[in-house]
Amino acid sequence: MAAVVTALREWAAAAARRDAAWRAAVAACAPLLASLAGLAAQMRATRRLAWDGTPLGAFSELRERLWRKQRGAAEALMEELCGRREELRAVRDAVEAGAAAVLRVYEERATELGLAEVLRRGPRCPSLADALEGLQDVERYYRHLYLEIKLFLLLISCDNLADMEALPQAWEKILERYGEDTVQDAFLKITLFLDNQ
Repeated sequence: MAAVVTALREWAAAAARRDAAWRAAVAACAPLLASLAGLAAQMRATRRLAWDGTPLGAFSELRERLWRKQRGAAEALMEELCGRREELRAVRDAVEAGAAAVLRVYEERATELGLAEVLRRGPRCPSLADALEGLQDVERYYRHLYLEIKLFLLLISCDNLADMEALPQAWEKILERYGEDTVQDAFLKITLFLDNQ
């Protein structure tokens, strides 16, 4: 049991630090998406403007130059979002690798632990099975949310300005679907188990 507890303790400490990095990367995406939405509104306004009926119509290249500048700004924002996606991937990969290591240690010692020991609970202490389930819940949360964020970010395109304007709302819906309660509940379960060992 000591080896499994030690591995779980190390994973929990590392996962808590990585959770802070995850939250920071997710939080950093919101202003970038809001900027993209604002830029999309500007791009739509630029498209709708009747250039020939204004004094700006005398500058034939202005419309195209403005469009290129706006598109370049949108691409720069998307590049920043890509960097945030890589930060999220790194957290997901690290949590998965750590969880796999803990489960490997458990599998190596499962026969000597016995089923009764793995399932033994106290009045305020979850069982080892509960703690390992929490570990898998955290790993699954990061894996699923990362995949949804990755797909969301890959589908951003300057070709559909209406969708770009709705990015902040779509982002919030994704985050609402994956409430952080899952991770916090799992960390609590694991911490209660570790504190009683």
